[in-house]
Amino acid sequence: MQKETATKGFTLLEVLVALAIMAIAVTMVVQLFSSNLRTIATSRDMASAAARADTRIREIIVAETLAEKVWSENTEDGYRFDVSIAEILKDRTDNLPVKLMEVILTAHWMAGMKEKSFSLKTVKMVDRVVPAAKQAAL
Repeated sequence: MQKETATKGFTLLEVLVALAIMAIAVTMVVQLFSSNLRTIATSRDMASAAARADTRIREIIVAETLAEKVWSENTEDGYRFDVSIAEILKDRTDNLPVKLMEVILTAHWMAGMKEKSFSLKTVKMVDRVVPAAKQAAL
């Protein structure tokens, strides 16, 4: 009569394979987590810049009249806004009492070692100012 030996437990090879699979899975989860944190930080920066830029462009277009000009301004919290105001579609609005002014605002900020930026663009219809010489001729 032969005795059957029952083996209980795992062999060394099975344990090593299980540990390798677990190490790969843990590494993948940690990489996904850090990638998500970077994405969250990037979206936070972009949302903050967009909110500031939107507020600034609304302040600009509230003015009764807009003159053609270009300027740049820095904020206390590290943003730089480049603003350009120009008349557009002059040939189509020459005979109208209004003109179309295009406002382009580009927001710049530093994210780590890289400069990030985006632009907002809007158009506002403003009253055409009649020069004093034309009014005297009328």
